Amino acid sequence: MADSLKHLKWRYAVKKFDASKQLSEAKLTILKQAFNLTATSYGLQPLKMIVIKNQELKNSLVKSSYGQQQVADASHVLVLCIETKIDEAYIHNYFNLVKQLRNTPESITDPFKKSLIKTFAQKNAVEVKEWATNQAYLALGNLLTVCAVEQIDACPMEGFIPDAYSSILNLEEKGLEAVLVLPVGYRDTEDLFSGLAKVRKTLEESIIEL
Repeated sequence: MADSLKHLKWRYAVKKFDASKQLSEAKLTILKQAFNLTATSYGLQPLKMIVIKNQELKNSLVKSSYGQQQVADASHVLVLCIETKIDEAYIHNYFNLVKQLRNTPESITDPFKKSLIKTFAQKNAVEVKEWATNQAYLALGNLLTVCAVEQIDACPMEGFIPDAYSSILNLEEKGLEAVLVLPVGYRDTEDLFSGLAKVRKTLEESIIEL
């Protein structure tokens, strides 16, 4: 079996972390880089990731996570956020970065830039939020795969109260909105879920070949 598949079979949504075990800075850096390298639509990266290590802060988020203790016991809690304002200025900043890093002539990038500005000008706030949220799910999937390869345990969470997170983490003043939460660390040996077989459809049921 390929190593990548072996790692994915090892991965599961952790129900109980070993609170005494912490990620090394090297492992944490890998997760930060993986998040930043995630593919996003148009390359616009309408995301930011908040990395929480402070124990008091993690404890304060448990209630707003419907009592899920993983948030307190994990080594770190990663909060995936979307930018709340994707406007013409945001798009200009992206293309300024393209010019800085690639030195691509504006004569080449301007048509695409103008097209994006027009596209987003035609979207309402709900549509922009949905688009940005989809990018956050791309980042989550990438992080889960990297966690598996690096033997880092994780528990992807949609079950939390965004408004409460926003208040506790002062997200509104940062122009952000929390959409996903990912506690990471190392599984507790007493987590019964770690030894359970994965429940998945057969390949014949999930794959259609044409």
